[in-house]
Amino acid sequence: MTFDEFRATLQFDQLPAVAAPLIAMWHDARGDWHKAHAVAQEIDDEVGAWIHAYLHRKEGDADNAAYWYGRARQAIASDSLDDEWTRITTALLGSG
Repeated sequence: MTFDEFRATLQFDQLPAVAAPLIAMWHDARGDWHKAHAVAQEIDDEVGAWIHAYLHRKEGDADNAAYWYGRARQAIASDSLDDEWTRITTALLGSG
């Protein structure tokens, strides 16, 4: 699936057939932070930590986000949330 194809699924209520990390990003993009966070909590690796960091940054909890960026081995993001969402999603889709 390409980034544009994934982004197009956001207009539908049905989840796309993708792995859990992308499901978390899908819920977030559709405005459901809590569902995105619940999915991210179940992903026990660096990818899940990266998504977790992004979500806590979005929530405004910088200290918690910093902890999760460390677990993800990612630099603390300072670009826009939209840019970070795109960066994570692109990486998950394997096209970046």
